[in-house]
Amino acid sequence: MIRRKGWKTQGGTSGDDRFYNKISEKFNEMMHRDIIHARPRRRRASNEIPNERETSGAHLLVNESGKYKSMLVRAYSTFWMILAFALIIYMGHLYIWAMVIVVQIFMAKELFTLRRKLHEENRLPGFWLLNWYFFFTAMLFVYGRILNQQLVNTVTTENHWYKLVGIFSKYHMVTCYFLYITGFIWFILSLKKKRYKYQFGQYAWTHMILIVVFAQSSFTVAIIFEGIFWFLLPASLIVINDIAAYVFGFFFGKTPLIKLSPKKTWEGFIGASGTTLISAFVLANFLGQFQWLSCPRRDLSTGWLNCDPGPLFKPETFTVPEWFPKWFHSSKINILPVQWHALWLGLFASIIAPFGGFFASGFKRAFKIKDFGDSIPGHGGMTDRMDCQMVMAVFAYIYHQSFVVPQSLSTKTIMDQIVLSMTLEELQALYTKVGQMIMEKELRLSSR
Repeated sequence: MIRRKGWKTQGGTSGDDRFYNKISEKFNEMMHRDIIHARPRRRRASNEIPNERETSGAHLLVNESGKYKSMLVRAYSTFWMILAFALIIYMGHLYIWAMVIVVQIFMAKELFTLRRKLHEENRLPGFWLLNWYFFFTAMLFVYGRILNQQLVNTVTTENHWYKLVGIFSKYHMVTCYFLYITGFIWFILSLKKKRYKYQFGQYAWTHMILIVVFAQSSFTVAIIFEGIFWFLLPASLIVINDIAAYVFGFFFGKTPLIKLSPKKTWEGFIGASGTTLISAFVLANFLGQFQWLSCPRRDLSTGWLNCDPGPLFKPETFTVPEWFPKWFHSSKINILPVQWHALWLGLFASIIAPFGGFFASGFKRAFKIKDFGDSIPGHGGMTDRMDCQMVMAVFAYIYHQSFVVPQSLSTKTIMDQIVLSMTLEELQALYTKVGQMIMEKELRLSSR
């Protein structure tokens, strides 16, 4: 405040003093306004996390205001997601694969945006497009490798696509390599002075995203064609575990589980683990009744499947022990052998897979955001829903290949691999040779 040692005349305040006082008031008013605006009140962004004091264990979900509204929004979106998921499962393997691709695109978009700086990329035309170029090149490489055999099985030798598919299969790796090299050269030519650090940072970030998204989701696609059962059961167990943890934590949660995710509680974790194990055993029995889910798909067609599901999906009868509750009237019970495998999947889904969510929580805290996106009301972004699913998908595939698939190759599998690698001329020569061998064998048998 500006003050002046003023003086008064006998007639009161002089004209000079009145003029000075007005100037002083205006100056003080301007200074007061500048002080207020020098410290603007900072509003938190919608996707920004609160500070550590706000997220301490004292503020658990059970004590937050508006929790019922949040629960209803989450339940509503969960219902529609489960409905859409069930419809896609019914439509078959190709549609599930298409769903995985859509999920990957959403995840890549959210992760690309996380480190994107518009003021930098406005000066780098085409740089955003380069990220997506690498993304679709990686998609062609991964799915070309995984679905190569299914693609060959889809087209017959009479089909005009057969020769084109054969060329793609043979030169798939070199094609993807030169596509990547083209992107690499594109990146080098796009480098601009004073933007090197940002561009190389984005280049490394893009490759990290490709590893996270494709290295894990590729296992998802591979397990789909081994039988929808092996995709649906692990995915369902993660959903059940997530819902159960939310419900138990919502009503009973009091003890914080981990600092990275303050809303997670021990009560929710333990309640969800028990629910998931029970659900795994029961759900495996239900899903194992359908051949559409248990039969593997060896091509890219969409027709209905009929096959011998194998011993894992054939019920075995067990005698109920005497200590069983009396209300259980039957003395025998039918259990599918696959239900014992389901228990191991349920154990992993309830104890290990949640650490994928904890990793994502720590990742979001590092970038000071609440969610990866807002594409799913009440849940955040697509990446927020897929953190545990990606960990589970890798385990499901490895478990299936290690403990479910027979380790010895059958004659049919070996013959399929040989035939698929042969050209049309080689197949014709093999056909002629096999015909001659059959005729010679018939002659020897008839001469005896």
